[in-house]
Amino acid sequence: QPGAGEPHAPYTDAMITGLAALTLHRFSAVPPLPSLERVDVLVPRTRRLRSVGFVRLVRGAALPAPQQITGVPVAPVARALADAVAQLTDAGSVRRLLTEAVRGGHCEPAAVVGELRAARLLALPHVVDAVDSLLAEGRAIAEDRLYRMVAEHGLPDPLWNVELRLPGGPHLGGVDAYWPEQAVAVELDTRAPRQGLRQGDEALWSEYARKREHLERLGITVVHLTPKKLRDAAEQQATVVRTALMASDDREPAAYVVALPR
Repeated sequence: QPGAGEPHAPYTDAMITGLAALTLHRFSAVPPLPSLERVDVLVPRTRRLRSVGFVRLVRGAALPAPQQITGVPVAPVARALADAVAQLTDAGSVRRLLTEAVRGGHCEPAAVVGELRAARLLALPHVVDAVDSLLAEGRAIAEDRLYRMVAEHGLPDPLWNVELRLPGGPHLGGVDAYWPEQAVAVELDTRAPRQGLRQGDEALWSEYARKREHLERLGITVVHLTPKKLRDAAEQQATVVRTALMASDDREPAAYVVALPR
């Protein structure tokens, strides 16, 4: 037995997860707590505990650091989502939860995909379909953040969302913003994490790296921005882009490329 004032050992690492946690994170797509049939509690796999009553135990080998909400330890949104999705079979419900996570600014798509992958849920067709919608939603939000960053921090207007190619030559790939006079391109890194949705993802990553290397060999500076950095540190990212634009005077002239709408 623990001594006086000591926490009860089996519960020191426990935290609310799943739909109950999403309710505490103020998700509108989740019923209120009194309407839930079960409250999922995440515990270490080594704990000798049993589900009882309305409490269902979810065991995990690696537990995240909990967040305190109204004095209750709650799993972070991405982990709570994965634990909730593991109990759902309806594609519409899964899609609504994932969309709200990104649209509501709770977390980034990459964090959600990482947790779903760790839970081995990405092989389920209804989850893959929902993740496709999640990534599309995340890209649209990231593009909007990029537009606002350029406008609010006084950067010169670029050519938006263009395909670059050599005159009379092959396509070099698309970029989200391009400043032709300075030969600076911005690309939003909204890819799913490695070992993500499908077997072909690794080839996509290799193609992504080849495109960047090719552009840089032509003298084009490629600035990669992530949705998370645009959300949390827009001013800093604007400084990175501004520095690249200003440094163009000190570089060798880049090869001439044609920018076409994509």
